[in-house]
Amino acid sequence: MSELFSNIALGMSVAASPAGLFYCFLGVFLGTVVGVLPGIGIMATMAMLMPITYHIDPNFALIMLAGIYYGAAFGGSTASILMNLPGTATSAVTGLDGYPMAQQGRAGQALFMTAIASFVGCIFGVILLAGFAVPLAQIALRFGPQEYVALMALGLIAASVIGSGRAIRSLASVSLGLAIGLIGLDLNSGVARFTFGQTVFFDGLPLVAVAIGLFGLPEIIANAGRTDMPTVNQDSIKMKDMLPTREDWRRSAMPMARGSVIGGFFGALPGTGGLVATFVSYAVERKVSKHPEEFGKGAIEGVAAPEAANNSAVQAAFIPTLSLGIPGDPVMAIMLGVMMVHGILPGPDVIQSKPDLFWGLIVSFIIGNFILLVLNLPLVGMWVKLLKIPYNLLFPVIVAFSCIGIYSVNYQVMDIYVLLGFGFLGVGMRALNFEVAPLLLGFVLGPMIEVYFRRALVVSGGDLGTFFDRPISATIMTITFGIIIWAVIISVWKGYATKRARATGEA
Repeated sequence: MSELFSNIALGMSVAASPAGLFYCFLGVFLGTVVGVLPGIGIMATMAMLMPITYHIDPNFALIMLAGIYYGAAFGGSTASILMNLPGTATSAVTGLDGYPMAQQGRAGQALFMTAIASFVGCIFGVILLAGFAVPLAQIALRFGPQEYVALMALGLIAASVIGSGRAIRSLASVSLGLAIGLIGLDLNSGVARFTFGQTVFFDGLPLVAVAIGLFGLPEIIANAGRTDMPTVNQDSIKMKDMLPTREDWRRSAMPMARGSVIGGFFGALPGTGGLVATFVSYAVERKVSKHPEEFGKGAIEGVAAPEAANNSAVQAAFIPTLSLGIPGDPVMAIMLGVMMVHGILPGPDVIQSKPDLFWGLIVSFIIGNFILLVLNLPLVGMWVKLLKIPYNLLFPVIVAFSCIGIYSVNYQVMDIYVLLGFGFLGVGMRALNFEVAPLLLGFVLGPMIEVYFRRALVVSGGDLGTFFDRPISATIMTITFGIIIWAVIISVWKGYATKRARATGEA
């Protein structure tokens, strides 16, 4: 217990410092703005703001990026409740009952309960992170290269397949990401691979340009021409009207608790995260509710449970990222990318070698969630005004700052061309219904997998059976192959069922 208090004190010295508080506030504020504005997305924003973090201390860089992540999850429900325009994918579930509540004149109660449920979920996720990341990292210190290859393969496959609905296309995206990750100098021989004579590619493609190209530009292009913006009555949202009734509190208490547990469980699993957690928690509440007929028509449980699950999952997603160095989703991949740019090798050694970074990040979560609670309740009126910004004014500014930010990292014009190239690739992949996120995961993890894979072969004398000789790696690899087989079977079966349905309809 004394060690825990000393670690928290260490984290306070980082997170509660003037710089720590500033970057934490900046992160959660920007995250909330992004969450409120529909059409930008967390990934696009983190990718666009990533260049800023290269010029500040890594402790504060991660605090700011993490604040953007859970800030967007916190504020994403505002547009969903008020205008039925989900700011993020995970907030879409909140709108199922939040928007009907707003139509009934209860927008204030929905927003207030959203803020409280988000805060409860975040705190539960932080407790999980503090309790399980360190023991998991201590176990991971005993891992060899075989276990790391197996874990990374599991993370890639799970993130691609689980919950995507298009397993084969997601696996194809992962493969493309792994291939793109090969660009650069071979670590063993020093031979340039796929650089086409460009020395700027010897260190590989710039992560910032790739991330913004895949996520930022397609979002901007898809939403730039929108003119159909729903309106909201701002006068109906006043602080005095936001306090829930005693019945609302009674009906929301257990859904928030169940949602936090569900979110913590799914958040810690690679490949699931907040989106799956919100749907599962909503389904659970509808199943256990005494009034299931109210769901979809303004049930406050349908707001409290998904919000708690979503924000708990956001915090729990840091457990495999910080303890094992395995990102469960593209946002965590960007976090790992920032760590590597600062010369920090992700994995279990981080907690021991950089305790100020780990515990400073955990304490910043608590501070950031208190800041969010203050931001989201009194300043709802300001968030409503943000929703009225015309897209034709908003997106050109975003594109300009993105290009400036990318150029400021390496001061190379080639990075802008990489941005454009991956922007067109992202647009094309979306048009063809290919998953974009697995490509980024493959791009980030590809070089790491190659290093550990070669190391394992060197140790075993080139024997591929080494991945199945060790119990832990064999178990993980078996699970990975099982997921692949299951995904392929489900995909083929869905295709067969669709063809059969069409044939029956034509007959």
